[in-house]
Amino acid sequence: MSNNINEVPVAKLTAKDFSSDIDVKWCPGCGDYSILAQVQRTSPDFGEKIENIVWVSGIGCSSRFPYYMNTYGIHSIHGRAAAVATGVKLANPKLQVWVATGDGDSLSIGGNHFIHACRKNVNIKILLFNNRIYGLTKGQYSPTSEKGKVTKSSPYGTVDFPFNAIKVATGSGATFVARSLDRDPKHMQEMITRASKHNGLAFTEVYQNCPIFNDGAFELLTDKETKADNVLVLEHGKPLLFGANKEKGIKLDGLNPVIIDLNDGVHTIDDVWIHDETDENPTRVFLLARFTDMPGYPTPIGVFRQFDKPTYDQDYHNQIDQVKAKKGVGTYETLMNTPNTWEVK
Repeated sequence: MSNNINEVPVAKLTAKDFSSDIDVKWCPGCGDYSILAQVQRTSPDFGEKIENIVWVSGIGCSSRFPYYMNTYGIHSIHGRAAAVATGVKLANPKLQVWVATGDGDSLSIGGNHFIHACRKNVNIKILLFNNRIYGLTKGQYSPTSEKGKVTKSSPYGTVDFPFNAIKVATGSGATFVARSLDRDPKHMQEMITRASKHNGLAFTEVYQNCPIFNDGAFELLTDKETKADNVLVLEHGKPLLFGANKEKGIKLDGLNPVIIDLNDGVHTIDDVWIHDETDENPTRVFLLARFTDMPGYPTPIGVFRQFDKPTYDQDYHNQIDQVKAKKGVGTYETLMNTPNTWEVK
C-alpha cells in the first residue's frame, strides 16, 4: 500500500467500462451475445488500460464486435482481420490486439492471412466464432460445415470435407490453441483470460450457436442431458476423463486413442492418457483434434497446446534496433530504385 496521502487510488475496471453505448444487434439467442459478455467480463483482468486494447474484425456477424467494445477498434474487410491486426501490432507493439472473426471470414477468404499470422507467431489474440454456417449472408455452408450439410448453397448436401480449425491453427504454428463453448461461460472466461496472458499467437475457437440458420449445431455439447458424455474437458496434468461420473477415459494404444470404461474391471485410472498442454511434440494435439472427426468420441474443450517461441513483432523491432545501431542505410527508395540486371543467352 502506498504511503503517499496525495495519491489518488486507481479504480478497478469492470465489465461495464468495456461496454460501448451502441445497441447490440444480433439475432435473439445468438451465441455472439455470450461471447461478448464473457470478453467484457474478463477484460478487466487482462492487465491493460482500455486505451491499449484494440479489436479488429473482418466481415460477418461476429465482425460487429468492435462496435460493442469500449476500446479502440477496426472493422476491416473480408478475411483481412489477421493482416490488419498484424499491422496494428507492428505499428505499436505496446497495444494488446484482438481479432474477432468467424469460420467463413477466417477459414475461407481469410485462410491465407490466418495461417501466416499463426506461422509468424504474431503476438495477437484471435477469437474464432464457429457456427458452421454463413449467417450474415443468410445460411450458405461454410468451411467448417459438416459433409452432407443441406443449405441454400448446397441443396443436395455439401460434398466438401470441413476444416478442423484446431488442426489448422496447430499445423500453422500457433503457440496457444484452445476451444470453448458459447453456453459454458465460466470455461470461456478462463480460455479468454489465458489467451490474453499468452505472448504469441493465441487462437481460441468458440463453438457458437446460430439460432436462425444452424440452430442446435452443438446441442449435444451444451444440453445438460448429453454434455457429460460428449464433452472432454482438457486440464493440464490431469487424465482425460468424461461421462457423468467420469467413468470413461481415453487410452493411447500407440498412436490410436481408445475409449475405455473404468468400471469394466479391466482398466484403471493409470491407463488413462494424461494431458500435457506444454508438450513440444504436436502429435498428441492432432490426435485430440481428430476426436471431432471420429464418431462416438467426445469433443475436447480447453487448452490443447501452449508453448513459447520468439514472436514476429519482437524479432521485427529487434532487427530494426540492430540495424539502427549499426547505422544501416536501408530505405524504401533504395529497395525500389536499385536495378537488377541480367543477360539472356
